[in-house]
Amino acid sequence: MCGIMAYVGEQDALPVVLDGLRRLEYRGYDSSGIAVILNGRGSGDGAAGADGSVDRQPARPIVRRAPGKLDRLVAALAAEAGGEQGGAAGPAPGPLRGHIAIGHTRWATHGAPTERNAHPHTDCAGQTVVAHNGIVENYEALRAELQGEGHAFASETDSEVIAHLIERYIGGGADLIAATRRTLKELRGANAVAVLHARWPSLLLAGRTGHAGGLAIGQGEGEMFVASDLPALLGRTRSVAYLESGDLAVVVPQGARISTLDGNLVDRPFRDVPDDPLAAAKGGYRHFMLKEIHEQPRALLDTLQGRLLARAPWARLEGLRLTATEARDLAKVVLVACGTAWHAALVGKFLLEELAGIPVEVDYASEFRYRRPLLDRRTLVVPISQSGETADTLVSMEAARQAGARVLGVVNVVGSQAARLALESAGVVYTRAGPEIGVASTKAFTAQLAALALLALALAGARGALPQADGEALVRGLEVLPDQVASVLGHTSPGAPGDAAALGPEGPGPAAVASRYEALASRHYRARDALYIGRGIQYPIALEGALKLKEISYVHAEGYPAGEMKHGPIALIDQDVPVVAIAPRDRVYEKMLSNIQEARARGGQVIAVGTEGDAGLAAKVEDVLSVPPSDPRLAPVLTTIPLQLLAYYVAVRRGCDVDQPRNLAKSVTVE
Repeated sequence: MCGIMAYVGEQDALPVVLDGLRRLEYRGYDSSGIAVILNGRGSGDGAAGADGSVDRQPARPIVRRAPGKLDRLVAALAAEAGGEQGGAAGPAPGPLRGHIAIGHTRWATHGAPTERNAHPHTDCAGQTVVAHNGIVENYEALRAELQGEGHAFASETDSEVIAHLIERYIGGGADLIAATRRTLKELRGANAVAVLHARWPSLLLAGRTGHAGGLAIGQGEGEMFVASDLPALLGRTRSVAYLESGDLAVVVPQGARISTLDGNLVDRPFRDVPDDPLAAAKGGYRHFMLKEIHEQPRALLDTLQGRLLARAPWARLEGLRLTATEARDLAKVVLVACGTAWHAALVGKFLLEELAGIPVEVDYASEFRYRRPLLDRRTLVVPISQSGETADTLVSMEAARQAGARVLGVVNVVGSQAARLALESAGVVYTRAGPEIGVASTKAFTAQLAALALLALALAGARGALPQADGEALVRGLEVLPDQVASVLGHTSPGAPGDAAALGPEGPGPAAVASRYEALASRHYRARDALYIGRGIQYPIALEGALKLKEISYVHAEGYPAGEMKHGPIALIDQDVPVVAIAPRDRVYEKMLSNIQEARARGGQVIAVGTEGDAGLAAKVEDVLSVPPSDPRLAPVLTTIPLQLLAYYVAVRRGCDVDQPRNLAKSVTVE
């Protein structure tokens, strides 16, 4: 969840690290901080040895931290540069200029989001600096042990024990590398750390244990970077290596040496990655979320492109490592995911069972990891994750592999931990949605739906489970899906310009769509509760629509199977509770009309998502949000779009922080 950014090189480190932290804001956080070893201060005055150390008595690294958004930290640093003094580590005259620094954005787990709990943390002497992502599960025992030795703690966090453990081992004669190795071996749980020390002013360490959020090492010309996620490095380097669990990287300006915690060198090759800073920019949109909603036609086109075939198996998935024989031998599929991805899994269950004829279970990863599911070599476990770094999903993948099941990842981020684990088993299907910055998932979700449809087609073809005519119809439906989503958004084509100009006079279609949803939001933004209902394959979309409203507008909302209304939820309905009914023309359409009538009879204000031209539906509800007619099995991609837009415009009308909603993070890399 937390974001780590570190730098060592010839540049002024402070602006480099602050820029990287800014690019990591999408991960969610509630405080931030930075540590710099200053030029010309203490250890910086002497000549460094081959290991980055010097003999002179070191001064403290300068640490500055602030609760709240990164802007508060930046403002405090700017004031300090103008002559004011402040910060947790004491005064420092002038700007913080140095060639090595660590920055951090924290999402609180242990301890409130206050300045003293913000990272980086230091040891008793203020010489060791640590930024940490993860949870030290045995921190209470370690803290008590260290306090018994005389160590004084300044925070409530579990993270601070790392700095004190390193201090303990350096005090016992170890160098920074050996001390950090010994420390990481003592930590239980999934952890990623960046470490610097005043005695080694040109040395940056980065380590990882368990399935904590990833750490990327970026290589430049005479400079190196460490970051929790690739966006922090965009525009600064294209050469990136990823740490695996149990790795420790020793980073100096000239490069990095990576070894295991036992000291054995390992090869983590540096590879070129796409360098597209514009992908992480808003492009003129008010929020990343709105930009990403409007990028969905392009994302779907990228997900589907080159993967559809005219005849069986109808889908070519380059990362799928199952043979036709192995596909036919499958006894069941288990879809594992969290949050929005879990809703995609529910849709995937309908698709896989109907198309491929395979029994499917859907599990929350956070529950799957703590039970003993019945798995064997005839089970295909499919983890679904945008980031590929979700802790519960990663642990579930390991559990599945240990039980002998095949594991196939549906992942967006290339090179992520989930992708690498899946490649060792049944392979990975990349969703190709591109960077998603907004915390509330939009384009990643619809790309997951498309990828699961491709997987269902591929398995159906391999198993001979789908008639040719049905397969051809689904392929045709997928081929036109990007254009249909574009039409819902008011674009002329899936490749239409993805910038804010499309929402102004240059794009009357998107402008009209925006106006429609703004008006709808103005009528309902004061609601304290909302009910979303759907049936069959649209029931998961009701869940997703309710989640979107909760996430970004803080309105309580429930998604329910429409047929279950009379078993409890109907008691909630009155004139103050909007009911959002997902009712395209499909095989349960008539049933949905009856449920809508039930809601209307109790005073509910019904907003329906329905098929274009459905006058009968329009006559029964207050508002209709229309989508083009489509194959009912693919319709969830279309019906999702109006629910995303509704949630977005309600949140804007309520004045909420759309891209970074409170208490949430983009990548949940701790349990």
